[in-house]
Amino acid sequence: MSFGDWTVRAARQVSYRVTEVTDLLAPDNDALAEAARLSAGACRLVLVDENVLALRGTEIEDYFRVRNARAQVLGMPGGEENKTLTWVEEIVLAADSAGMSRRDPIVAIGGGVVTDVAGTAASLYRRGTPYVRVPTTLIGQIDAAIGAKTAVNVHGTKNKLGAYHPADHTLVDRSFLKTLGERHIRNGLAEIIKMALIRDEFLFALLDAEIEQLVRCRLDGVAGQRVVHQAITGMLEELQPNLWEHDLRRVVDFGHTLSPAVEMATQPGLLHGEAVSIDMAISCALAVDRGTLARADAVRVLNLLRRTGLPVWHPVCEVPFLWSALGESVRHRDGAQNFPLPQGIGGCTFVNDLTEADLARSVSLLHRMLDSAGIMA
Repeated sequence: MSFGDWTVRAARQVSYRVTEVTDLLAPDNDALAEAARLSAGACRLVLVDENVLALRGTEIEDYFRVRNARAQVLGMPGGEENKTLTWVEEIVLAADSAGMSRRDPIVAIGGGVVTDVAGTAASLYRRGTPYVRVPTTLIGQIDAAIGAKTAVNVHGTKNKLGAYHPADHTLVDRSFLKTLGERHIRNGLAEIIKMALIRDEFLFALLDAEIEQLVRCRLDGVAGQRVVHQAITGMLEELQPNLWEHDLRRVVDFGHTLSPAVEMATQPGLLHGEAVSIDMAISCALAVDRGTLARADAVRVLNLLRRTGLPVWHPVCEVPFLWSALGESVRHRDGAQNFPLPQGIGGCTFVNDLTEADLARSVSLLHRMLDSAGIMA
């Protein structure tokens, strides 16, 4: 007796756009209208961070009104505690209420939490609905909103449920940063420092020379434009060849091995970039211990993090906690540590044989380096 045995193969191709724009909500700027496929009589669900809505809600509604279209606005609070399936369901219900067709894109305007939740909802709604991202935070503009991944937090674990579902178009407008608090500027700069340290020595030097001014001016001006452009370029160059993460040795995972656990354990205390900064500090100590980073360069990195206003330590980071955090990352990385470490400034290497004793020794080394350099943790 014979039975059927079929193998189905299909290539999954994707193309999406990331565009730097200025004055996105100006009535005569067509960038958002084109991305959202607006036409007379159209209705679009527009998910907006509550803080952005308070500042620019009228501009958003007027932008649609000028085009004889309607924005059904849904305000959403930011913060990791709201990155939940409950909010995914709220978006789905609002999309039903808006009466959009399957190919009508959802528009998400806000920080990384808002765009992540919107992307997760879009990936599930009608088995995949297009969406447009307008990141309004620095971390969104250079990291969270320009890749393919979407996710929500479940059972106290960061990004446990999600999908690879990139937005059709992400529109990056630095003018949104003008009303952003300095802490959120620093939060995004952590991700830029990450990219600089493990792949772009030129960008690292630029940050080292300009960091205080970049924070003060909220990356306005020529230097800010160069930093944002360079960070986006570097991120997309790293993501494109491995968008679906078939290779789990990812340079962009630097600073993201221990930080997910640190971030969730300290909620609502630390922002994402602040947890990444702590991870980078520990990783630099590990790199010194392994001989892939000179101690003087590690101190230079630690100084840059502190000059940015980012933390380099938190009391939650006891060695057993860090060892457990590494274990969770190993499960996420299919059984391998794939721990990225800086190889000098501008390079990256991976290790897979770290022990709890290595972590303990490196934590002690980190504190000695901070003390000897007079750097406050």
